[in-house]
Amino acid sequence: MSDSNRTDFTNPSTFILLGIPGLEAAHIWISIPFCAMYAIAVFGNFTILFIVKREPSLHGPMFYFLCMLAVSDLVLSTSTLPKLLSIFWFNSREISFSACLTQMYFVHSFSGMESGILVAMAFDRYVAICHPLRHSTILTNSVVAKIGLAVVLRSGILALPYPLLVRRWPYCRTNIISHFYCEHIAVVNLACADISINNYYGLFDLFSVIGVDVFFIAMSYTQILRAIFCLPTKDARLKTFGTCISHLCAISALYIPDLFSSLMLRFGHNVPLHVLILITGVYHMVPPVLHPIIYGVRTKQIRGRLLQLFAYKEI
Repeated sequence: MSDSNRTDFTNPSTFILLGIPGLEAAHIWISIPFCAMYAIAVFGNFTILFIVKREPSLHGPMFYFLCMLAVSDLVLSTSTLPKLLSIFWFNSREISFSACLTQMYFVHSFSGMESGILVAMAFDRYVAICHPLRHSTILTNSVVAKIGLAVVLRSGILALPYPLLVRRWPYCRTNIISHFYCEHIAVVNLACADISINNYYGLFDLFSVIGVDVFFIAMSYTQILRAIFCLPTKDARLKTFGTCISHLCAISALYIPDLFSSLMLRFGHNVPLHVLILITGVYHMVPPVLHPIIYGVRTKQIRGRLLQLFAYKEI
């Protein structure tokens, strides 16, 4: 590590992650809430997967999409949080160049996957409310599998240029990354080359994933609200809209922190670096923590199954 500050260094075999620069003395204390959130995310999402697998009545499109969301939450949080905790607890700061690129790919791929799954869930709500009699014939198991495959392929393909572009640049300044994971911009800023293409592709990916997905979700809910307002009674409207609350909360849990984080990273030039990195860390943990809580509390079938499990254990 003594050579890592040399100005004449060539392409590194490893990078050094600083964690949260400026808050090194507080790393142990900061690790406590992050460790708690990671434990909640792992326990909550595995519980969702376990309940859906064990309960045949939950073997339907909405719960299949929920399982996909749980898997993506698990992979996304596991891509960054264990390394963050190893930095905080064991001062394990080194990460190989190939591991760095792999981590970067997983973060971008599964972030896009989460957004795509929320679009699929919005489509499920649209069919269930606007075409209830045709729901089982439209969203068959094969259609759900094709939608899931399309989401995975889209995210995987769009995330591929990130590590490929990073790999092609020469690195001659330093191998020290002022972050707790291999964040794309934090890595390419170390390159001794014009990285404009990385910035342009990042914006293209943002608009082609988040922009397109938000558009389709908005279109789905426009049709859903039109169908709800056509219902004859207030109770029927409230009951039907109640079936969308969990999904709307899941959307908020993903997009609001994402929007806030993106705005802070791009326009928060006067914000201290450690604050921006903390915001990024919280953004990576909010959706995996909140999604199982939202669906566990708001979805009657999952809530009922959870209560049955706990009641069985008490007996």
